[in-house]
This record gives sequence, C-alpha cells and structure tokens, in this order.
Amino acid sequence: MGAQKKVAAASRVREDSEDLSRQRLQAIVLADSFTTQFRPITLERPTVLLPLVNIPMIDYTLAWLESAGIEEIFVFCCAHSSQVIDYLEKSEWYSCPNPNLLVRTIVSPKSTSVGDALRYIYEQQTETSQIQGDFVLVSGDTVSNMPLADLIQEHRDRKKKDEKAIMTMVIKKQSRLGIGSDQLFVAVDPLTKQLLHYEEDNARGGDVCLDKSVLDSTVLVCKDMQDCYIDICSPEVLSLFEDNFDYQHLRRHFVNGLLVDDIMGYKIFTHEIRSSFYAARIDNLRSYDMVSKNIIQRWTYPYVPDINFSGNRPLKLGRQGIYRASDSVQSRSADIGDSTVIGYGTKIGNGGKIFNSVIGNGCCIGSNVVIQGSYIWNNVTIEDGCEIRNAIVCDGVKIRAGAVLQPGVVLSFNVVVGRDFVVPAYSKVSLLQQPTTEDSDEEMEYSGSSSGTADLLLGVNNLQLDSKASELGPDGTGYIWKVCDSAHDEEWKHSVVPIPMDKLADITRAMDDDDIEDESVVPPSGELKSDTDSINTDANDDYGYFEREVEETFLMAIIKDDVDHVIRLINSRRFAYNMASADCAGAVFYSMMRLAVNTPHNSASELYRNATTIITKWKGVLGFYLKQTDEQIEVIMKFEEMCEESEELGPLFAQIVHFLYDKDVVQEDAILRWGEEKAGADESDKVYLNQCEALIKWLKEASEEEEEEEDS
Repeated sequence: MGAQKKVAAASRVREDSEDLSRQRLQAIVLADSFTTQFRPITLERPTVLLPLVNIPMIDYTLAWLESAGIEEIFVFCCAHSSQVIDYLEKSEWYSCPNPNLLVRTIVSPKSTSVGDALRYIYEQQTETSQIQGDFVLVSGDTVSNMPLADLIQEHRDRKKKDEKAIMTMVIKKQSRLGIGSDQLFVAVDPLTKQLLHYEEDNARGGDVCLDKSVLDSTVLVCKDMQDCYIDICSPEVLSLFEDNFDYQHLRRHFVNGLLVDDIMGYKIFTHEIRSSFYAARIDNLRSYDMVSKNIIQRWTYPYVPDINFSGNRPLKLGRQGIYRASDSVQSRSADIGDSTVIGYGTKIGNGGKIFNSVIGNGCCIGSNVVIQGSYIWNNVTIEDGCEIRNAIVCDGVKIRAGAVLQPGVVLSFNVVVGRDFVVPAYSKVSLLQQPTTEDSDEEMEYSGSSSGTADLLLGVNNLQLDSKASELGPDGTGYIWKVCDSAHDEEWKHSVVPIPMDKLADITRAMDDDDIEDESVVPPSGELKSDTDSINTDANDDYGYFEREVEETFLMAIIKDDVDHVIRLINSRRFAYNMASADCAGAVFYSMMRLAVNTPHNSASELYRNATTIITKWKGVLGFYLKQTDEQIEVIMKFEEMCEESEELGPLFAQIVHFLYDKDVVQEDAILRWGEEKAGADESDKVYLNQCEALIKWLKEASEEEEEEEDS
C-alpha cells in the first residue's frame, strides 16, 4: 500500500503541473560510475575528471546537455566529491554561467550504487522538490551530440496517453560483439517500441531465452544494439527506487525488475538514434580509446578539439588530422603522424616520432622518443630514447631515459619509471599499493555490492605511500599491481591496445557465422523477427555512411604502408556499423578503385596500371574480407556498379576482373557463379558479362580439362 501511495503522489505532482510543456528541462548527471574499471587511476581522481582528448569527460556531458536545451543540471557526487565540486566551481559552468542553464551539485559520499544515489535524491526531493517533472538521467562520462528536445516531448506525449510509460531508453546500432563490454540482447515491440526483454551477459553465446508471454505478438529481437545509458525518466522512477531497496544496478535490477513485474504494469520504451548522431559512454579503457579516436575523427562534432566549448582552449587542426596548440614547440626533425593531438605548452625534442596519440598540456618530451597509440596526460616528462606504445600515462609522471612501456601499460599519477627500465605489457602502476581486497572488475557499472568503490575510497588515506618503492628500477617510484591469473587472457579487451590479429580473426568469424545461423524457433503464439530488420529501416543510409568512412579511413591509413594497420582501422568502422565481411570487401574495393581513378592518368592503359598497382599492394586488405565465394561475388558486383557510374572504368571491367583472378583475390568459382547468375538477366544488364565472355569460356575449359585429367 505504501508503494502505491508514493507512486500516486508522484503522479499528482505531474497532474498539478500548470502545463507539461512549461516544465523546466532537467537532467541528473551521475559523477560516479561505481566501478573499478579505471583503477588504479580512480583511486586518486574521479572518472568524470579524467582528460578525454585533453578535456575533462564531464565537460563533454555538460556541453551536450546545454546545447540540447537542458535548463537545470544536478551533478550527483559520491567518490572524490570535493574534487568534482572544486572543479565545477572554478569552471565556466559556475564562473561564467549561461543564464539559461543552472548547474547544481548533490553530495552523498556513502552511496555505493546508482540505486543509492536515486534513493538519496528522492529523499531530498521530499524537502526541496528539486525534480519538477520528467528528467534526463545520464552518467558524467557520456559523449553525445544527439538532440534531446524532441525525444523528451515524445516521452511526455506517450505519458499523456499511457500513465504507465515512465522511462525511455536511448539505444543505437552497434557491433553485436562489444569488445570490452557485455553483449546486449533486447526484444522490442516494433510498432510501439516498448521494451519487452533486456539482457546483457558477456559469458553466454547467441541464444536468448524469452518468456512465452513476450511472444504473444510480433517481437523484434536485436543483438546488435548498444545501450547509450541515456534515459528520459518520469518522477515515478525515483519513487520506485525508494520503494525497492534491492534495486542497485540501473539495468540489471531496475529495468529487469519492471519488465517482470505484472502487478504495477510500468512500461519502458526505446528510442534508436540515427547513425548521423553520436552517443557513447566511457566505462572502461577500451571505450576510452574508441571514443578518443572518434573525437579526433570528428564524429562528435561540434565537441572536437578545434572548437571552443565549456571554456576549453581550442587547438588548430592541420593536415592528416593533426591538432596542435598554438604555443607547442616541436623540433624540425620530430615526426608528428596522423590523428595526433599536441597540447598547450608541450615541447618535443629532436628525432621524436609521435603517431596516433594524444599529448597533454605542459609535457616535456626528449630526443628520439617514440610514442604510438598512447595517451600522455598533463605535465609529463619523458626523457631521451624512451619508447611508449599503446599506453596511458597520467599527470606528473616522469619516464627516465631509455625506458620502455610495453603495450597496455597504465601509469597512474606521479609515478617515476627508472632509467632503461622495461614496464611489462598490461601493467598497472601506482604510487598507492594495491588494496588487499578489491571489488571484482566483473561487476559492471552501478554495482550492487555493499562493499563498493566508495567504501574503499574512504580508506585510501590508509594505503601506504612509500616514496622509496623501487619496483620500477633503482631510480623509479611506484608499485606494479598484480593481475589475477584468470584475467591474463582477457587483458587486451580492457586496454588501449589494438585488437590482436588472432582475436580479430576470431571475432570476424563469429560475426560471419552469426549472419548465416538459422533464427530461433518461434512458438505458434508469435513471430520472431531477426535483428537485421532493425528498429529503424535506414540500412541503406548506414551503408552509405559506412562506405564513405571506409574510403576516408583507407586513404588516411595507407600513408603508414601497413596492411595490419589498415585492417584494424577499417574494422573499427565495421564494428561501429555492424557490417558483414562482404560489406567491408565491397567498400574496400570501392575505395581502391576510387584511388586509381583519382591518381593522375592520361589514358586507359595508365588507369589500368594505377588499378593493378593498388590491387597488388593492398590485396592483403581485400583478402582479409574475402574468405568465402559469396564475398568475392560481392566485389565483382560492386565493381559492376562502379563501372556503370564511371565511363573510364567500364571498358576495363574484364581486364581488372582477370587481374583479380591472377592475384588470387577472387577465385574461379566466384567468377563462374557470377556469370551464371547474370545469364538470366535482361540484355541491358549483361554489358559486363559480355565483356567477360572470353574469360569465362577460358575458365570453364580449364576446369573441364582438369576434370578430364583427374578422371584419367
């Protein structure tokens, strides 16, 4: 009865509102992730204040909410609350506030989960009535540029028609195998977009167990969606947390609790954002690396390094995606590669090589230093001859001459690496000794553990800081944290190291196998649609975006003259758009032929030479995606489309297909099957088949001769 009274009271607050359209647009930003994924770094600084391409994460969240029309933001602070408050008070959010935006803080150091946080806000609500109506609930490590006004209005309109509709979750299409995060399965009513099933589990395979009642009507089951952790909530959400103290995790407990509760009847709906908008959370080092790269590649525009937002100092964007501060100093002999950011007051010595990295403010980098795929934060000193690959180096770190950081290393604040010392791969190093008891990293954000992150953080002062620690060489300072044996094989998933090629091949095979698996058997009571139908039918738009991004990525990546590097970058696009190998092969070949056409030539023979040179050099990239005959046929068909649009390429169709065969890019079976499929087409569609008549005849005769030889 008490629960019903509280929910009814929350409903009356809404009904008594003068007009829903006049309610202030409000948001709650959780400034604590309640996880251990960023340890040991977050023992000293909260996640939301960690630099993301040299700007604190929370600034991306606040800038987005401000631009989306949010008028009042409540920042909920838990661990390191004093640091968050001090930062906000000194920032433009307080010193030069927008008259249309008010930023406030709510502090509860004892909260150990999102459930505790929302219960505390509800308790304060009874005294202050801060939350006046529907609100946006996000984490302070969210980066997005999606609009919110229409989504909020959609939620309000739905609530007017159905008072049980209390929450709208934002999702987006993503890789079906989320690297470093749980695989997500959702079941949605395709007409109303109501959420019917939600399951995230990184230990299971592709099977989904659905309650029979869910299948009473048509259901859209998706396993290629990513939860953006952006929610539009009605006030009832707060009261439901107050009534259920076992609700700790926002998804695992609250969402799944509502989905199985057939008494109260509350409903959750989904909203899928289009591919032209960006939304992502940074909940581990893998996503930190991914979002950083997306920012540098300008997917998050206008929240990019050369645009002034939230008081940051914009950088200058140069060629090859290089961002530089106006006062940075670089030796003439230093080589700064593509997709690199150089912060203010940073100095780079002779012979340095820096590629695909972010260098913070006030750093001093000596001579002949190699930095690749790494994140160097502020006021870091790197002496001569050091080598750093795919690592994170926090503020104030000193790396003495000749030291090496192997891939996956994390150096927390003010660590000193000794001269010529080699820090082993995937090491986590801190001035703080490793706690003897630690929350499991298996717990995802918003952990329900009673001994959560906040409790441990309260005892940080009890950890011994020993300036004489010498685990990093005689002149080094810091402790190397141990990794449990069971976690060694999975270290790459939760690091900024590129996905190893053997793991990448396994992932690719798993995705392709999943494409050809039969759909689950559906009981007679309902129809189960595959996730390929998508909640929004914009697959063609997605492929267009994907193809353009593959071309841009290919043109940038080939500068490094490294096949593996090109494959990794193209796969990052593949996983983002959830494309099959055939899609990748078609897009890569399209990029190669576009490059051939755009390379200067004065005749058909020179264009053919351009094409064959490019194919010969980069056939390894094509070959990675052309394991099956169907994928090879896709390339031939893609080439047909290109020739129809290009007067120059058309006459060269048969020659280039023959060259692809000679170089073992496409096999005999693929060409013959393509020819058989085209044989029944209209004469107008047989232009390129007719060109290949001699080639196909030769292949058939050669095949027949081989069969005769085998028979004899």
